[in-house]
Amino acid sequence: MGISIIINSFVQLQTNDLITVFMNWFFNFLTSSIGRKVIMSLTGIFLMLFLIVHLAGNLQLLIPDEGEKFNLYAKMMTTNPIIKVIAYGNYFFILLHAVQGILLWSKNRSARRTRYAVATGASSSFASRNMGWLGVVIFVFILVHMGQFWFKMKFGDLPSVNYGQYADGVKDLYTPVAYAFKQWYFVTFYVISMVVIAFHLNHGFQSAFQTLGLNHRKYTPTIKVVGSIYSILVPLGFAIIPIFFFFFR
Repeated sequence: MGISIIINSFVQLQTNDLITVFMNWFFNFLTSSIGRKVIMSLTGIFLMLFLIVHLAGNLQLLIPDEGEKFNLYAKMMTTNPIIKVIAYGNYFFILLHAVQGILLWSKNRSARRTRYAVATGASSSFASRNMGWLGVVIFVFILVHMGQFWFKMKFGDLPSVNYGQYADGVKDLYTPVAYAFKQWYFVTFYVISMVVIAFHLNHGFQSAFQTLGLNHRKYTPTIKVVGSIYSILVPLGFAIIPIFFFFFR
């Protein structure tokens, strides 16, 4: 019995030591430059996938049905338990991506004072040199966008519209969206933000795969082409919606 207690205590001690060592390593990794870049890459890829889903939902605004499809989509996005969990995860990833981006940007700005940074900066792209500023504009856009639409959907006193399958009515998010997209200043801000997002995505798409080690002369050209196509089509898809409403609705 005594030997068993000693062995169990030893195993427990070793386990605790291993957990401590792992947690220290994990913390040091997350706060290191490469760790932050990995987090940026993983969260960035997740957010790029989210943009495709979000665009698919928003394109329903273009359906000439007085907003029925879009309102039903908005209801599903705010009431479905699985989607709500994913949505909260998405908010966390946006915040984490932004924080890590600010930390990396701050570090890179300090490093530019060195000769190495000057040498590499000369051959870098506009997006890579200004990812921090682009990120700030995008973060402001997200705050405005969520305040304009998400906050109203979740906490605002929106009128309800009745559709056959929902006897208790559905919140009419379509009307405030349509109104916002008829205001020239909001449409201008939205379209400019999409241009900024396009630059951000073009650089971020390639950098994410490179950081994760998926950088090979055989695959890199394809990744660059796919990234360029994605960074043009997705923001363009978003930008078309307010432009269409402003001129044709």
